[in-house]
Amino acid sequence: MDEHSNIRFFNNKALFYLFLPLIIEQGLEYLVGLADSMMVAQVGEAAVSGVSLIDFIMMLIISVFAALATGGSVIASQYIGRKDTDNAKLAANQLVKGALIFSLVITAILYVIKPWILSTLFGSISPAVASAANTYFLVVALSIPFLALYNAGAAVFRTVGNAHLPMKIMLVMNIINVVGNAMLVLVFHMGVIGIAIPTLISRIGAAVTVLWFAHKESCELRLVKVFSTRIQRDMMMRILSIGAPFGFESGMFFLGRLIVLSVVALFGTASIAANSVAGSIIMFQVLPGMAINIGLSVIISRCVGAGDYEQANYYKRKIRLIIHTAFAVTSAVVIALMPLLMRIYNLSDEATTMTWTIVIMHGILMTLIWPSGYMLPVVFRGAGEAKFPMITSMLSMLIFRIALSYIFAVHLNMGMIGTWIAMFVDWTVKALLYEWYDRTGRWTNVEAI
Repeated sequence: MDEHSNIRFFNNKALFYLFLPLIIEQGLEYLVGLADSMMVAQVGEAAVSGVSLIDFIMMLIISVFAALATGGSVIASQYIGRKDTDNAKLAANQLVKGALIFSLVITAILYVIKPWILSTLFGSISPAVASAANTYFLVVALSIPFLALYNAGAAVFRTVGNAHLPMKIMLVMNIINVVGNAMLVLVFHMGVIGIAIPTLISRIGAAVTVLWFAHKESCELRLVKVFSTRIQRDMMMRILSIGAPFGFESGMFFLGRLIVLSVVALFGTASIAANSVAGSIIMFQVLPGMAINIGLSVIISRCVGAGDYEQANYYKRKIRLIIHTAFAVTSAVVIALMPLLMRIYNLSDEATTMTWTIVIMHGILMTLIWPSGYMLPVVFRGAGEAKFPMITSMLSMLIFRIALSYIFAVHLNMGMIGTWIAMFVDWTVKALLYEWYDRTGRWTNVEAI
């Protein structure tokens, strides 16, 4: 261990206060999504379809902004580890400025290509679905800049280990969203517009609140004159060296999901229903891993910035064990709740059997494989290596998740379950490649700042 690392950067208490709010925040996001879907269902099937189509686009955009925020967080954290506070503050300010500009451009482009999205991208949808999608889009797309600003602002606080403030903000805003939906849909019967308006208001509120706190003098990475500050090319390129590959990787992941869903659609209503329900349920199995990964990026970046790779490896091993343990617990809890969940969803016997199969397979294989396939690339990105995870993820998705989905499901007559088996093969291949790359130690030779 280096002479400057006699004391661990993050003790158990610090890890707890970093990870628990992230898990709660991610859990709230899933629960609010579930509540929203129930509200939309009150409006009718056309509304459900229209909103879900636009939400898929929004999820893609959110993932891109989350990737940009990761890039800014990694660079700022490395500067903090190096004890270069001035550059850490500059990175935070440039992240927020870049997120604002990028989001305004994306929003403008989306409004311009809206007719293409509704008529071509989504194929032949009914006039009722197209109308619902158009109405929802017109309002919700306005929230994109605020989504980007919230992600950037939340990343600023997480970078200094303060994950509880973003969690509290999202808790309040999610309550506003759900209550607003209930009032506008159930009381005032405003239909799709009643779903869209509270979403927009809650996202504006989240962005304004997190930026207000980040402007206060008590904020370690205080934002100063963000809107009048010029983009500094060198710093922005450092942020994009991590954020851009990760964002591209995230975008390709959603494209892969879309292609696989088209394969699932070949097998009828029971398969589509089971795939959808299982997809919702397994999110609660994987929730702690996805949340912890956000905090892990900050931890590894801090260690790498200090040049302390012994600590980086220590936290990699320790947090891997935490994720394995958390997955064992969440999988067991979800499987124990499955009889109750299946009664709530009231699926056909065929769909119920397939849902059970997916949830059990996912729980077991996620606990064994997921940390290698999805935690290790976070470690690499935290050190500044974003290209290897991007290339590995994209090639594995194309060759195994997409191609094998079609081969297993159609040619080998496995049906919809074949698409999930292809996903597990994709996990395994990525896990093996990342484990190999980790053992080479090449990620420790990357310089991001």
